[in-house]
Amino acid sequence: MRKTLIASLLLGLVSTAALAAMNPMVGGSEMFPAKNIVENAMNSKDHTTLVAAVVAAGLVDTLKSAGPFTVFAPTNEAFAALPAGTVENLLKPENKAMLTKILTCHVIGAKAMAADVMSMVKADGGMHKVKTVGGCELTLKVDGDKVTVTDEAGGVAIVTIADVAQSNGVIHVIDKVLLPKM
Repeated sequence: MRKTLIASLLLGLVSTAALAAMNPMVGGSEMFPAKNIVENAMNSKDHTTLVAAVVAAGLVDTLKSAGPFTVFAPTNEAFAALPAGTVENLLKPENKAMLTKILTCHVIGAKAMAADVMSMVKADGGMHKVKTVGGCELTLKVDGDKVTVTDEAGGVAIVTIADVAQSNGVIHVIDKVLLPKM
């Protein structure tokens, strides 16, 4: 009886751990692999600025489509670190083209989990260049146990939460907004 109870408790812990690994928490909400990028991002309290920008740029339907996509998703704090007034200015209708360019420079037209990124970086001798759907070139590197993403302007973002699986790809949460060459 005691062995059965212990086995049941261990199985419960393993099952809970497996579910947690499959559905990471982002912005205080569980992310579900059966939902698409937009559906999950809308539930993250850390990505309200990103969601507002995606809506303003008219990219909702694109990011709800089949994909696959890899999205490097900057947090609200990442947007807040931009110079004062930048986000408000980008959200204006007359700046939709620039906003779209910035946002699509965060998206790769393939599903690349962290293990895939690390393999590509290793195979390329320490860094891997990748084109985004917005035409930007990002440089992916591994620094210890962290993946970094360098944009065309020289800014470096750190992946803070990797492998948030989506029905149409994967999200990697980053701590900076990636910018195209100006």
